[in-house]
Amino acid sequence: MPSATFPSAARLHRPTEFSAALSGRRVSRGVYFVLTASVVSLSEQIGPNAPRARLGLVMAKRFAHHASTRNALKRVVREAFRACRLSLAPADYVVRLNKHIETTSLSALKRAAREEANAHFLKAERC
Repeated sequence: MPSATFPSAARLHRPTEFSAALSGRRVSRGVYFVLTASVVSLSEQIGPNAPRARLGLVMAKRFAHHASTRNALKRVVREAFRACRLSLAPADYVVRLNKHIETTSLSALKRAAREEANAHFLKAERC
């Protein structure tokens, strides 16, 4: 059984990959994040190098002014994705920050963000 890692192949790298994934359907929307998915076609799913779930993150500076806040949110979402990556359908997922982050403790923000990210990926597993 493969381990639940987060290799480079599980990330979106190019702007074209992000734009294609963002043009997909919105899976869920929460307090902080919007999860969008673009499903991989069936012809691409066959073969030894069959695609897996890939993740892209968009954390805008206008919603989280401090770099430490943006980095903490990205770490939390990546960890939630890593934990459930193997059970997700082959698709390109983009998690986008969509609300201004109010001033709060970083640990409380990370707890709330992890709960929301887990809920988003759980919903994506069911779809």
